[in-house]
Amino acid sequence: MATRKIREIGDEVLTKPCKEVTKITLRTKVLINDMLDTMYEALGVGLAAPQVGVLKRIVVIDVGEGPIVLINPEIIETSGEQSGEEGCLSVPGKSGMVTRPDYVKVRALNEDMEEIELEGEGLLARAFCHEIDHLDGRMYVDLVEGELHDVNYEEEV
Repeated sequence: MATRKIREIGDEVLTKPCKEVTKITLRTKVLINDMLDTMYEALGVGLAAPQVGVLKRIVVIDVGEGPIVLINPEIIETSGEQSGEEGCLSVPGKSGMVTRPDYVKVRALNEDMEEIELEGEGLLARAFCHEIDHLDGRMYVDLVEGELHDVNYEEEV
């Protein structure tokens, strides 16, 4: 297990669509574990493979309820609307207001290549949309309403 370098805005890899995963190899398992380590180390709630320089359709998410691994995820249903601050590990120190669906249902494969469906509301719905966008070479900065602004991550006392 290891942490990987998070690619930042301006890196061409973040603008490219990712390839589907057709089988789980040892390299894929190592990638998933490294992505989880990297996400936790960076205090993120989600990470997509292109953010660590790998053009595969894999995302990891943890909104505080334990890790979720999605392989080849697709959004199959959405409803409602939420607007809120959104940031990204690939755009350090910045955030902006983004409107996303309030409810999202995704279909994906798990680490055993079994089909799963997951539903999320609020932060989890936002994370599903944000991370799946990365797989298509899109970033939240294109959806920001108004301007990006600086975020100060001072430790709370």
